[in-house]
Amino acid sequence: MSYQVLASSQNDKVSKIVRPTTTYQPSIWGERFLQYSISDQDFSYKKQRVDELKEVVRREVFLECYDNVSYVLKIVDDVQRLGLSYHFENEIEKALQHIYDNTIHQNHKDEDLHDTSTRFRLLRQHGFMVSSNIFKIFKDEQGNFKECLITDILGLLSLYEASHLSYIGENILNEALAFTTTHLHQFVKNEKTHPLSNEVLLALQRPIRKSLERLHARHYISSYENKISHNKTLLELAKLDFNLLQCLHRKELSQISRWWKEIDFVHKLPFARDRIVELYLWLLGVFHEPELSLARIISTKVIALASVADDIYDAYGTFEELELLTESINRWDLNCADQLRPECLQTFYKVLLNCYEEFESELGKEESYKVYYAREAMKRLLGAYFSEARWLHEGYFPSFDEHLKVSLISCGYTMMIVTSLIGMKDCVTKQDFEWLSKDPKIMRDCNILCRFMDDIVSHKFEQQRDHSPSTVESYMRQYGVSEQEACDELRKQVINSWKEINKAFLRPSNVPYPVLSLVLNFSRVMDLLYKDGDGYTHIGKETKNSVVALLIDQIP
Repeated sequence: MSYQVLASSQNDKVSKIVRPTTTYQPSIWGERFLQYSISDQDFSYKKQRVDELKEVVRREVFLECYDNVSYVLKIVDDVQRLGLSYHFENEIEKALQHIYDNTIHQNHKDEDLHDTSTRFRLLRQHGFMVSSNIFKIFKDEQGNFKECLITDILGLLSLYEASHLSYIGENILNEALAFTTTHLHQFVKNEKTHPLSNEVLLALQRPIRKSLERLHARHYISSYENKISHNKTLLELAKLDFNLLQCLHRKELSQISRWWKEIDFVHKLPFARDRIVELYLWLLGVFHEPELSLARIISTKVIALASVADDIYDAYGTFEELELLTESINRWDLNCADQLRPECLQTFYKVLLNCYEEFESELGKEESYKVYYAREAMKRLLGAYFSEARWLHEGYFPSFDEHLKVSLISCGYTMMIVTSLIGMKDCVTKQDFEWLSKDPKIMRDCNILCRFMDDIVSHKFEQQRDHSPSTVESYMRQYGVSEQEACDELRKQVINSWKEINKAFLRPSNVPYPVLSLVLNFSRVMDLLYKDGDGYTHIGKETKNSVVALLIDQIP
């Protein structure tokens, strides 16, 4: 961290502006994604072949006998993990409803651990009420999981995955997670050449519930191909569909990269992080479907502007400059731009307002109300940034409880989720925006997860410069605990937030499934980028490998 001193002259008086500046890692991608093209003929051929294979799967795979529960579970699980579920939503819903209606009241004492766990996980993923007590049959008289399960690696892996769908208070699933984690770690340590070794290793790093759907599909396609029992039609469809979607995503990223270069923030606002590729990855983790292209493009632009704003408030602007900028944001009037200083803040302000105006034009009059909600969410976010800047300016140390009132907004996830709804068209209604504006519980849990995961891994770097206290420091002071104890407690709250998000999917729900999925997927991105460090600010191996897997390397 260094300080930048700027001299300015006014009425023959010289004043010095001292700015705490942070040198961020430059983009590692250069102009790699700036240009991309694919021949219409090649794209059309792949699209036609995908459509043909989809019909074969509907006709020959999903119409098999539903009386074979084990078969249906396997097909639904494979289709989802291969990244194909968005093609077969109706078929999957019908299959799971059939399983729920015909098996929920049956005695499953003869069912093996793998099928029981898979059925539990799939049904819970889709909001069906399934009791975790079904796993009691796998316990001994002392109340421990049976020792004979240790050699059932597939069963252990399935139980491990199922345990991540738990709700608060489900002790049997907490025990299952501890039991399976211990023995799966022992397995990969001793059985490195076992066919399931790599799959177990990936699951221990990130279970299905916390995995980005496209990234999980990328890994699972390779694993599925090595299985003797794999369905050749499903495999071909998965590979073609992945590569076809990748072409579309590359095209979108090229468009966004050109926009980013055109506004030239890299040179006009050199203090800000240059992370347009990583931000597109962020939104790709939230939704990947072709029909949501507009939503991805709009959301990536907005999150890029929010990231720049974060750096303006956090590591560049003086309090007086930020105060004037915040007032201008609240007025949302292009005429306010001329009063902003320095010039880079004018540039940012104009681009911000112009972007939202473009969004309104793209959506048309009937859907322009969506931009209003997104704009208000952005105002609220920047207001929270300013509150944190005020704390620093006044030397104020907020309590933990007081901190959360601001930092659960400044984490940005409410703004990002509201913005993501803009381009989803028929999937959402005005009622959904109203629901989100009231900070529902699932949104609070998502914000807690986002804020705490971010602060746990980034607070030390932030405190190297003048910076308002994070939730870690506020928790330490309010409760008189060490840094380690504070981080441990925040991690426990992250675990509980995951459990609450799981429970929010329980049927019946008055919230559309696509909206719930947004919250879940934004949470998943946090696990990818912030589980082992700040993979956004300091681009690490996990982030880089994810970009390569989803946006560079095709599946052969």
